[in-house]
Amino acid sequence: MKSLCVFCGSAEGKDPQFVAQAQILGKLMASRNIELIYGGSQIGIMGAVANSCMRASGKVTGVIPNFLASKEIAHTGVTKLIRVESMHERKTIMSQLSEGFIALPGGFGTLEELCEILTWRQLGLIHAPIGILNTNGYYDYLHQLFAHMTVNGLLKKVNFDFVIWETDPARLLDKMVGAASELSARKPSGLSKS
Repeated sequence: MKSLCVFCGSAEGKDPQFVAQAQILGKLMASRNIELIYGGSQIGIMGAVANSCMRASGKVTGVIPNFLASKEIAHTGVTKLIRVESMHERKTIMSQLSEGFIALPGGFGTLEELCEILTWRQLGLIHAPIGILNTNGYYDYLHQLFAHMTVNGLLKKVNFDFVIWETDPARLLDKMVGAASELSARKPSGLSKS
């Protein structure tokens, strides 16, 4: 695996483990020569994962819309910063540059990015692993919601199961790399609805 897109918050949140685990992930990605693709901010959890990866001599590409560059404070110290015009263009470019996707704690933006990429995977538009780093149970309720959707017949079990849930950054990376190998060995089997 050469690149991973990380979705996460532009705020740090109240739990210091959110930033600490993001820093561990960034350092691990650098040590494994996995390029970080992310939203291009220098603040919050986004800044933490990018700075950690850069400090460990990793490669970091940020993608940020022009209208957010001042609000989220564009990170001009990363390896490459791509400025775009819209959120849709941002997500499209991040997906094109990435061989997998990880969600760290975040708010509406992170959840929207995660759900869109999950939908693309469900529809067969991408064939990449998707992981969630569930730091201190942050995403427990989301896991319960996805399970509730599955029990109620609105989400197929096969689609529920392709989400990789993990609480440890190193184990998550290991599982992502393993899943990427399995996916590349298989041919896409077409669309999987709901």
